[in-house]
Amino acid sequence: MHLDPISLKLFISVLEQGTIARAAEREHIAAAAVSKRISELEAQLKTRLLVRTNKGIRPTPAGIALSAMARRVLRELDEISLRMKEYSDGARGLVRVCANISAITQFLPQDIKSFTNAYPNIHVDLEEQVTPAIIKSITENVADIGIFSDTPLDQGIETLPYREDTLALIVPAGHSLAAKAGFRFVDALDYEFIGLHTGSAINRIVSRAADELKRTIKLKVQVTGFDALCFMVNSELGIGVLPLAIAKRYSKMFGIRILPIKESWARRKILIGVRSFESLPAAARLFVEHLSPGGDKAPNAGKTPLNVQ
Repeated sequence: MHLDPISLKLFISVLEQGTIARAAEREHIAAAAVSKRISELEAQLKTRLLVRTNKGIRPTPAGIALSAMARRVLRELDEISLRMKEYSDGARGLVRVCANISAITQFLPQDIKSFTNAYPNIHVDLEEQVTPAIIKSITENVADIGIFSDTPLDQGIETLPYREDTLALIVPAGHSLAAKAGFRFVDALDYEFIGLHTGSAINRIVSRAADELKRTIKLKVQVTGFDALCFMVNSELGIGVLPLAIAKRYSKMFGIRILPIKESWARRKILIGVRSFESLPAAARLFVEHLSPGGDKAPNAGKTPLNVQ
């Protein structure tokens, strides 16, 4: 048996108005159509729901029972529509984000906090990955959004600028490079490096810079995080490269020295990438617009158009 919500609504309206004519007027439908709906409802349920008198309509015991159930069903249907509208508008939902360690440690915590304050019913599922894995996750639809360092792309991913950072060299306190005037990156290539894990954007950038100087990186140890890299440098196992803002955060904790890298390659762009901005779920689109430079951080951010580069 499939009960029509419209018939239930008309049934409730007849009870509330007391006559079919008044119910028809309120619902903007012909009285004959209302009467037909009620008759069909009674036929479906195989019981009489209304008693028609010269004074109007009154419900039978079955009609009284049905009215209570129908009101509950109609409220729940309204709740379904309202809740689904929240998902379609982006006010509720899940955003799957993959980001590299540089974005996670420097920028995303505050941006995610302000976003979830504005949209408390949207959950952000964040996973750290290296740039190649991030791009793979986007193209395979494992992630809605990727945040990664600028890199040549051939997978047709659409990107927007997110932030910029600058890389710096860190060395143990008392290292000979710290006392060298006019430090250049080529000077660091005489020493052993502590590198990040395979696939790291920083490793790739540093290796490319060494290649352009026709040198190679002497990689002694690879680690999986900035804190581990700083521990290794502090223990005088080698020198390393990491974002300047992160280096400043760790320098006092680990007693390491920071040497800014002045070469142009050390200034990086961090991008937001998706398969298609047009096909993003509403919640993910709101998150992208929240992260975009100059984007409104308020709940109406979704009204800002995206410019794809």
